[in-house]
Amino acid sequence: MSPPIDPPDNPTTVAKVELGRRLFYDGALSADGSYSCSNCHDPVRAFTDGRAVAQGIYGDALPRGAPSLANAGYLAFYTWANPLLTSLESQALVPMLVKRPPELDIGDRIDEVMSRLSADPTMSNLFDTAFSSDDQSIDIANVARALAAYERTLIAANAPYDRFLDGDESALSESARRGRDLFFSDRLRCGGCHTGRWLTDAAQPSASTDESFHNVGLYNLGGTGAYPHDNRGLVEFTGRPEDMGKFRTPSLRNVALTAPYMHDGSLATLDAVIDCFAAGGLTSEDGPYAGVGSENPYKDPRISGFSLDSGERADLMAFLQSLTDDSFVSAHQGDGVPVAPRP
Repeated sequence: MSPPIDPPDNPTTVAKVELGRRLFYDGALSADGSYSCSNCHDPVRAFTDGRAVAQGIYGDALPRGAPSLANAGYLAFYTWANPLLTSLESQALVPMLVKRPPELDIGDRIDEVMSRLSADPTMSNLFDTAFSSDDQSIDIANVARALAAYERTLIAANAPYDRFLDGDESALSESARRGRDLFFSDRLRCGGCHTGRWLTDAAQPSASTDESFHNVGLYNLGGTGAYPHDNRGLVEFTGRPEDMGKFRTPSLRNVALTAPYMHDGSLATLDAVIDCFAAGGLTSEDGPYAGVGSENPYKDPRISGFSLDSGERADLMAFLQSLTDDSFVSAHQGDGVPVAPRP
């Protein structure tokens, strides 16, 4: 498996990865020292947090769920709906600097945080080693570079499905093989968006804004095609009506560990997700989100519905469970434990 491609100005080094790892789990990057990247991206949950929507430093609910960071280095777009965030370096700045709602909330105290890091001998030494050519190694740009370098090492590629792709016919059960055939069939058409090794059309190098964001009929407020006003997807950036409700296709790697599902955590289980797609969209009978999602005029036409008998559903679930890389999860459970600095 080839590693993710580094940007020219941020080649991966061992020291940079170690620095990024420490920063990822360290509350020093938050306003009061109590919150870290790992609060929303827990290795046990394949670097998600188990919440419907993520939570910021002060307990504020964020607009969307925390996406998994597994294989993030292979993606072309970051976050659920922002087509402008096309590098891990640029994305790393968002939780640190965003104010509404605040996540780590250090935008007004960057100098204070950099001083905090400078006062830590281990951090200071790691910065100096990782960025030895910089006159001032400890700054917000290098924090983002180090975090991105660590995130590019979060590669989940040893699931049973990977071993099957690599030629081990015994890696998938008969049920999971049947589920794989269903998943990629013209009947279900899941593979139209969940494509390639990483099971997402938002992966490099072929991803594009027009091909990587989709409306799957999760909402249809008032029969108008609208999504909730504070979570409308790609249209918030493009202004194009046809982009209403479009969100980036998530990778399905480790999907059995990353409940709840969808950009807003509105589907609690994989069974609920299958039900939604089988119906061609989600129907909400009453309340503020009432509407028939299958009739959303902006919905991707491939979300047309299907039927499954109980055996086929079990097979599809077996395939989805075969995407779990247990070795990836266990390997990173100790990442938050400090280790001796490496050169």
